[in-house]
Amino acid sequence: MTIKTTHTGSLPRTQDVVDMIFARENGEAYNADDFASVMKDASAATVARQVETGIDVVSDGETSKISYATYVKDRYTGFSGDSPRNAPGDLKLFPSFLKRLAEAGGTPQYARPMCTGPVKSKGQADLLADIANLKAGMEAHGAAEGFMNAASPGVISLFLQNEYYGSRDEYLGALADAMKDEYRTIVDAGLYLQLDCPDLALSRHMLFGDLSDEEFLKIAATHVEALNGALDGIDPDRVRVHICWGNYEGPHVCDIDMAKVFDTLMSVNANQLLFETSNPRHAHEWTVFRDRVDDIPASKILVPGVVDTTTNFVEHPEVVAQRLERFLPFMGTDRVIAGSDCGFGTFAGFGAVDPEIAYAKLGALVEGTRLANARA
Repeated sequence: MTIKTTHTGSLPRTQDVVDMIFARENGEAYNADDFASVMKDASAATVARQVETGIDVVSDGETSKISYATYVKDRYTGFSGDSPRNAPGDLKLFPSFLKRLAEAGGTPQYARPMCTGPVKSKGQADLLADIANLKAGMEAHGAAEGFMNAASPGVISLFLQNEYYGSRDEYLGALADAMKDEYRTIVDAGLYLQLDCPDLALSRHMLFGDLSDEEFLKIAATHVEALNGALDGIDPDRVRVHICWGNYEGPHVCDIDMAKVFDTLMSVNANQLLFETSNPRHAHEWTVFRDRVDDIPASKILVPGVVDTTTNFVEHPEVVAQRLERFLPFMGTDRVIAGSDCGFGTFAGFGAVDPEIAYAKLGALVEGTRLANARA
């Protein structure tokens, strides 16, 4: 088998998409039909660009979403007000850098309401529109496989904090109950479901910095338990899970090691595992998978990030190939897919990487994968 190519989901949005999203976000007047038309056209164009670049498993680029986690406030009841902002622990250690980021507009601006009431679905109109737009784009441009992102209960609890339920576990349970229909709908549409789970790594230094690693891992286990409950009955072969430490350029000196979250990652009922291996803080951690290959269930497929998503360096295809080839001796080409460290458009209207350079990096991902396949 040959190694396929994909990415983590979010891609740069055009200015008309951003303007529409923020008009809705800010409660400004906008035409719903125009909104739907813009999102449909932009999603199709995003699919076309991926196909032209050579990506095998495409997404809608999260076109219509304000962000990968906080979009739930628009689709579910129970959220209002604003959550306290808590900078990642590594940025707190370097306050001059944090100040520089803030003053330069290096932090995204979007609402993070609290959970102040029961979390219930408002209906699936937005989700069904996203699915229809993605599938139409795939059909029009010849993409055989597609995936759609969805927030995990844990990442929702990270960014939209609880002020209603009696405990964290109760809140996670309510979120899992609310989200499971979204998960099922995506899979039933013939798409892969990608669950974004930075709560399994990023939240260690963003929300639980006062705990020990061991205490954090116990909390992470409760997040996985809630997530797996929401996935009950869904074929793990149709599910991807993405773990990361925060998609921002920063020191990342507080990141918990992959070696410590390895078991947590393996315990998710998802058979495609997306993780960072390109940025300088985690590039070495491919060895964790090599050294613990016997602990990787035979059903699991590794999707290492072979291009970084926080800098405008375009990786040489040979670098991409070498990053992939590290995994082949112990996983084989049938259990490795080339991916990106994270998304290129995690938040609408905000991204460190120039949109054209983002696609150039995906092009390098494709070319490097071709090299690795030719040598395998």
